[in-house]
Amino acid sequence: MNAPQSHEPDPYEEVLVSPRYLAGMGENGEASFAPVAHWPRHNLGDSPCQLLVTSPDHRIRIGWHGDEWDIWKITASPESIGAPRWTASFNHLTAPEIVAGLTAALARDYAESGTHDDEARFLERPSMYWRDALQPLIDAGWRRGVGELGVVEIIAPDGQAGARLDRRFIGEDEDAVTLWSGPPGWGTRAEATFTSGTPSHLIAATAAAMTITAPVVRERHMVNADLQHLITITPITPPAPRPPRAPTPLDVRRTAVTEAVNRAARAPRSAADLRVMAARSRTTGTAQNRPYNPIPAAALPTRSPTARHPR
Repeated sequence: MNAPQSHEPDPYEEVLVSPRYLAGMGENGEASFAPVAHWPRHNLGDSPCQLLVTSPDHRIRIGWHGDEWDIWKITASPESIGAPRWTASFNHLTAPEIVAGLTAALARDYAESGTHDDEARFLERPSMYWRDALQPLIDAGWRRGVGELGVVEIIAPDGQAGARLDRRFIGEDEDAVTLWSGPPGWGTRAEATFTSGTPSHLIAATAAAMTITAPVVRERHMVNADLQHLITITPITPPAPRPPRAPTPLDVRRTAVTEAVNRAARAPRSAADLRVMAARSRTTGTAQNRPYNPIPAAALPTRSPTARHPR
């Protein structure tokens, strides 16, 4: 592999990317699991679900399907072993920081509920008002678009992200809400889908994560080349140099020892050394006391332009 030219940016340079909903997944999805890092973690090897993080009572399940279209599949059930009441899925282009909006809300809901609590917030029925699920987008200045009858469309100011909520009668296992970002296409559009039974406040928590204006960190090569004209990439400046610290007592002692050694090295070591130094001092002093009589320029010998050769 050829090394990058000096004028080319380092592909492994860390950069800040905004908006975050176009930043892509990055190196891995670890940021999505950060809010539930204290929950049990099950590594399942080569199975379709390679990593499963569950609530302590196993009613909430966060699965990582690294080789599939929908990488994250998140469910909640009234019982540890049972059919999920709702499912949320995030595809391979979704920024983990947005998935973390949902996992953080689930961690809060679980902490506030008791074990096997049927009234836990992560199991409540969705609101009949669509704004309860999408209000964070409205508050952030996203506008309502023109959709089909019974469908609510919300679009970001840059037109590169949005939400679609289907208010028509659909089954409990069907997708009712989709959060999206990026142009249409397998390699450019991130999507998060929620089935109709998903609590509205959990959808709102995910939507709110999309509106955060703070950029996210990526390595430059992780940024989708097809999206670079739609995002802002800012190199991370190196940290400022640390101010010099005050010398410690140990530093002071070491400096004193070093200076003493240098003085000893310069000092004469024998009577002969003293006589030589005295002779040098007298010679230098005599030379310094002599008057300065510069030789006139006219007295300096010059070379004849036609020098004669001796016979």
